[in-house]
Amino acid sequence: MYINMNHEFLKDIETTKDILIPKDPLERVIGHEDIIKFVKIAAKQRRNLLLVGPPGIGKSLIAQAISFYLKEPNEEINVVHNPERPERPFVEIKTRNEMESEKIDLQKAEGDVVNPQGVPEAVAERLGFRCVHCGSYNSAYQNICPNCGGDKFSHINARRKHLGDLLGMFEMNSGHISIPQDRVTTTRINNGKEEVVIYERFDGDKIKILDQDALEKRREIVDEKPKSTVIPLKRKMFIQATGASETELLGDVRHDPYGGHPDLGTQPYERVVPGSIHEAHEGVLFIDEIVHIAGLQRYILSAMQDKVFPIIGRNPQSAGSSVKVENFPCDFIFVGACNIRDVHYILPPLRSRIQGEGYEILMKTTMLDTDENVARLAQFVAQEIEIDGKIPHATRSAVELLVEEARERAWLIDDQKESLTLRLRDLGGIVRMAGDMAVMANEQYILDKHMDFAVKNAISIEDQIIKRYSSLENAIQKDISSSQRMNQDIFKGNDENVDRSYM
Repeated sequence: MYINMNHEFLKDIETTKDILIPKDPLERVIGHEDIIKFVKIAAKQRRNLLLVGPPGIGKSLIAQAISFYLKEPNEEINVVHNPERPERPFVEIKTRNEMESEKIDLQKAEGDVVNPQGVPEAVAERLGFRCVHCGSYNSAYQNICPNCGGDKFSHINARRKHLGDLLGMFEMNSGHISIPQDRVTTTRINNGKEEVVIYERFDGDKIKILDQDALEKRREIVDEKPKSTVIPLKRKMFIQATGASETELLGDVRHDPYGGHPDLGTQPYERVVPGSIHEAHEGVLFIDEIVHIAGLQRYILSAMQDKVFPIIGRNPQSAGSSVKVENFPCDFIFVGACNIRDVHYILPPLRSRIQGEGYEILMKTTMLDTDENVARLAQFVAQEIEIDGKIPHATRSAVELLVEEARERAWLIDDQKESLTLRLRDLGGIVRMAGDMAVMANEQYILDKHMDFAVKNAISIEDQIIKRYSSLENAIQKDISSSQRMNQDIFKGNDENVDRSYM
């Protein structure tokens, strides 16, 4: 039986294997309980968020958790061929209900499938299922009735001498051997009206009935304009666009060396590629370190305002440069993230849009050192082990060593006493190193010695430099090769002997 760390404490477990991992991603977020209520509001009310704080404190996990609370997508988006102007394809939006109706219509167009006994006897005879002599039913591909031994098509062959090929039969070279018709077209009275009905052989021993409605539906399907589904109904609700290029973010039209040539090329509607802002339609668009795409922020703002954004060919040398799809939907929840020092690099109108239709949240870097929060930190260890999938679980005493490290880091980095750090990505690195040590030692669990080793060795390169050289400046000086140092001395000596009389 698993232990829920929201209600129990670290002393209640033997190893992290005993800990219940919540299915709700928001319950996996550690130390930000006060923020969770805003996240749930953002999901329910479709509000935008700006999460501000240092790396590794759970910004992306919070953003991804929003999609867990969203409804399933309701719209499929197609790009439809425009026969009059192929370079300007249409956008077609189909709701879930419309697609369900189309599915029903398609089933109607496929007709009803029945046994041969379920159609008029004359139809069953012409399709080859019924013997005209004894009335028994058998395979349409048997010319001789297995029941009475009579020629199932003798009457038809006799009639063919006078009517020619009106019934769709033909003679083989050796005698009058006939093959049944694939299809019979006739009429019937339905609700007092005469309608055309077609009977087709189907799947060997069945008959498909196509009535007037089915035939009309088939005609509509045939007449429907060609299209390409670019945003399917079944899709991801969380789109990560961190560091995306202009093409990845805004979409493009693929190049075709033959252009839209009807025989050799690919039509423009088939080459349209949606961007992240379009793929996030009805979902969440998340961009971490948003300042790194400063030049694209205005496009995000435009998409947020209009909830539509055109897809165009972005390479002027490409055959797709002349293609444009107007009013492509992109109604998404925007979640941006950055560090404190980068807030002023965010486009002011974009921030205004977030403030006006959402929330700006400063993330915490520490949490109080309580028994409840220590239990949550143990849950974090269990989650990291599960996510990694390659390391064993940790004993309670090993987790206690990590908790002690969390206390020390809260004091050293954030000057917070009686606190635990929330810079959990760094702690995750310690857990993985400890797990690797346990794997290499063929241990069943992460033990104290593995965690102690990881705490001492899973440190940043900056800390390693300071530990070895005392300062970054000393490291740079000592890291210069002997040849570089010699060149520096030579240039320095030459500089001292330069004749500056001409200056």
